[in-house]
Amino acid sequence: MSNQNSYSRECAWSLLNEYTQSPSLLKHALAVETCVRAYGEREADTQGLTSEERDVFINLYSVTGLLHDFDYEKYPSQEEHPFVGSKILTERGWPEEVRTAILGHAEYSGVPRVTHLDKTLFACDELAGFLTACSLVKPTKSIHDVEVAGVRKKMKDKAFAKGVNRNDIIKGAEELGVPLDDHIAFCIAAMQKDADALGLERVTPTSS
Repeated sequence: MSNQNSYSRECAWSLLNEYTQSPSLLKHALAVETCVRAYGEREADTQGLTSEERDVFINLYSVTGLLHDFDYEKYPSQEEHPFVGSKILTERGWPEEVRTAILGHAEYSGVPRVTHLDKTLFACDELAGFLTACSLVKPTKSIHDVEVAGVRKKMKDKAFAKGVNRNDIIKGAEELGVPLDDHIAFCIAAMQKDADALGLERVTPTSS
């Protein structure tokens, strides 16, 4: 993949769908992409990037978020995920920055998170899943009705969304250098902008 168009979002979406059939896993990939991309946009602005350079930079964040779990459905064990995925990405010529960030999002991989992209993916992965869970228990099933205080309360409820690692959410925000409440608010806002694609727009509760 010798040019930026070779690892376009379209290519990433195609690869994700090649390996993933589960609607919930696809939605999770989109949610993580949304949050990671928003941080990429903010970082691009911080760095003063413009025009094509900015687009390439943000695209890197976008595809990394989209592909972080692409191998998970077929290779869910810790022995395989995300290592099999990284091998596939290597074979297909995806950039090293993408592969390193994806390896680093799994704590057990032993791959350090060094770059802003590495830290962003880790910080957004579990939180995006948790925010989706918080949305789906609302009567409207909408991210628009999720608030920071409610999320913090749900984080303390060990029976809620048991599969989400709270420590990773807390550690992720720390590594990113963003206060936890600010991180949660930032990701809520990002997901609200993309609520329709994430299936988290308001639905009208049916009367009993």
